[in-house]
Amino acid sequence: MSSPIDSADQSPALETAHATQVGNDPKDKKPTVLETHGYFLGKSIGTGSYATVRMAHSERHEGNVAIKIVSKFSAPADYLKKFLPREIEVVKGLRHPNLIRFLQAIETTHRVYIIMEFAENGSLLDIIRKDQHIDEIRSRKWFKQLTYAIEYCHDRGVVHRDIKCENMLMDDSWNIKLSDFGFARGHMKPKNGQPILSETFCGSYAYASPEILRGIPYQPQFADVWSMGVVLFAMVFGRLPFDDSNYKELIKQVSSKVVFPKDPKVSSGCKSLINKILAPLKSRIRLSGIKMDQWFLFEEGQAGSSKDRKSISSVTDEERRLSVDADSLVPPNLITKEELEAKARPRGVTDEERRLSVDADSLVPPNLITKEELEAKARPRGARRDSTDEEQPVGTQNPFDEAEQSDKGNSSGKSKKPPSKKES
Repeated sequence: MSSPIDSADQSPALETAHATQVGNDPKDKKPTVLETHGYFLGKSIGTGSYATVRMAHSERHEGNVAIKIVSKFSAPADYLKKFLPREIEVVKGLRHPNLIRFLQAIETTHRVYIIMEFAENGSLLDIIRKDQHIDEIRSRKWFKQLTYAIEYCHDRGVVHRDIKCENMLMDDSWNIKLSDFGFARGHMKPKNGQPILSETFCGSYAYASPEILRGIPYQPQFADVWSMGVVLFAMVFGRLPFDDSNYKELIKQVSSKVVFPKDPKVSSGCKSLINKILAPLKSRIRLSGIKMDQWFLFEEGQAGSSKDRKSISSVTDEERRLSVDADSLVPPNLITKEELEAKARPRGVTDEERRLSVDADSLVPPNLITKEELEAKARPRGARRDSTDEEQPVGTQNPFDEAEQSDKGNSSGKSKKPPSKKES
């Protein structure tokens, strides 16, 4: 298996630690790989079939960090060979106040450790669960932070492809920290004015754009914008706009005008922006348009001003007519974790037919691999090696020092050849 860590430099401290014989005296106990790097594990803050996230204290960073621990013995081969190396390659070049900061990656014979900035206050989903819904003041603040973070990524050729409430964490000052770049992709800037299309259908069904759900090559920057609209809807209404429990119904919903619940009360300006985002690809607002939207630009001190009244009345009669209330709307479960990754598109239906068809009954769902299926490929816990006694270091990547050079978002590793215009 190829190593997800490009640099295989081994520090003398690690060599010395593994050369020391373990004695019966606790003082002679061999330090773990993490301890040799100054990380001391604390409580678990998340767990899955093949990865665990634990809080740890870092001597070097003088505070708490989060460490994602991936077991090589239980993780699926696709994840180890494709998604994990891609995640590390992408995140080590990003530094923005609203992105979870990658600090270091350590690979051993047993595991891969990804050390990240620790978010003190949980996720946006936790806040929605607690507060039922989020007022527009906080929603605007957090949506602005998400917009600036995604703009930063897109300007550097990085697309996230899994924007959702679960992946928006909160720091100690209640600022958004976008996390989980497991489906992210770099080198996605247009070439000679031509966009680079993606054929990896990934993310979560309830947040996926119509073009992803139809299984046609798509421009991931615009799919990210769609997911941002779903997040905004979820914040202000406390529920998701689309029910992902049935594929055909989901296709019908994302192909129709957004249906707004009666409660809670949300301003017309906010609804108008949501309508502009959750729109067909040709008319979907771009990031630059979002930043110029009146609701986005609105300052709280302007309440009651003529500008505010104009913003609230900016929705047309046609939009009001189409954006009907749904008394019988059943809110979908916000805890959805389904992740998609297409290995093949169904035969017999052309891209053009998928693109033009609006009849959900005639659509063939893309052949998707969900997170549940990916975890099912993981080896059972009994097959893992839990002991670290024989764990040997393989290599590390540490952008902490390199990040001091500049904030241009360039990767600190060797540059890679850009992918073709259609990537997997």
